Amino acid sequence: MGRFPSFRRFLFFWEQRNHFQNGENKPLISKGDVRNAEAASSVSYLGTQDSSGSQTSSTLSSHEDSTRASSRNIFTSRALSPSSWSDYIFKYLLVTSNLLFTVLGLVTLVVGLWGLINKESFAQEKISGIGTDPMLLFCFLGLVLALLSLMGCVGALRENMCLLQTFSAAVLVLVVVQVLVAVVLYSLQGQIVEYLRSGMLAAMVRYQDDLDLRFITDEIQTGLQCCGADTYRDWEINVYFNCSAPGVQACGVPPSCCIDPLENGTVWNSQCGVGAQQLDEFSAQSVIFLGGCLGSIWRWIEQHSGVIVTAVIIVLGVQILTLFITARLLQSIRWSRAQHDVYLQSLQ
Repeated sequence: MGRFPSFRRFLFFWEQRNHFQNGENKPLISKGDVRNAEAASSVSYLGTQDSSGSQTSSTLSSHEDSTRASSRNIFTSRALSPSSWSDYIFKYLLVTSNLLFTVLGLVTLVVGLWGLINKESFAQEKISGIGTDPMLLFCFLGLVLALLSLMGCVGALRENMCLLQTFSAAVLVLVVVQVLVAVVLYSLQGQIVEYLRSGMLAAMVRYQDDLDLRFITDEIQTGLQCCGADTYRDWEINVYFNCSAPGVQACGVPPSCCIDPLENGTVWNSQCGVGAQQLDEFSAQSVIFLGGCLGSIWRWIEQHSGVIVTAVIIVLGVQILTLFITARLLQSIRWSRAQHDVYLQSLQ
């Protein structure tokens, strides 16, 4: 080998070359180590992901729970607050009062229809005078009262804002109309007397033809102790009490004009006013009332003006209180719906 130094150098460089190629092709980390490292890293990543996901889900869950709890606290505090109890009382007070007025309106409507049917007011020969029939007023008032009260009752019970707003607007219109009527009546006191005279004379003309007008006229003359509109001779306007009439009632007056229409206090004497118009005032004053009913009605109004004003104030006060309760109930319904919307949005 000593003789061939060049050959030894060649072998040395060849071995170094093979060693370098083997070292270059050999990986720094074995495949097994790589697999173990990847498995460890994946496990650690999954653990980190699970921990962060659980933390995030727990954070969201705690946020939702806190939101729901706050919403429940809001509804619970609202349900237990004194205002909720007052709203509850107002609601069923409105329901009960409107239910009673609905029944009253239906009763009034039935009475009016019964009166019209009983008197055969829809017959062809009587249909022309139905416009002045008092029973028609009963029907109108009963129908309006029943529909309006039923609207308020159902609206309050179902918490229907449309019905409650319509009911409130109708009551407000009624209050305004009643105030205007009161002002007009107070400012036109002189013309009211003329309207009363015309109405009473019309009732006297139809005294025998309309049982309702007959009943009203008899009650006024008996209660106020009067006869006729201005004087007892006004009854000449009636065809049966006219002095030219052929009947037995000619020149007479109704028995409700008599001072003592009862014989022995038990039997109604329908002939007590026969021929009363032919008597002078001195002779007639012992048999019938001489004064007319218009003056008696006006004196009665003046004597009871305090009671009338008090009654008007009470009626208007009840309607204004109804408006206040309805407005409070509408406000409560709006608040409850707004809180319900907030609660639904918190769940999304």
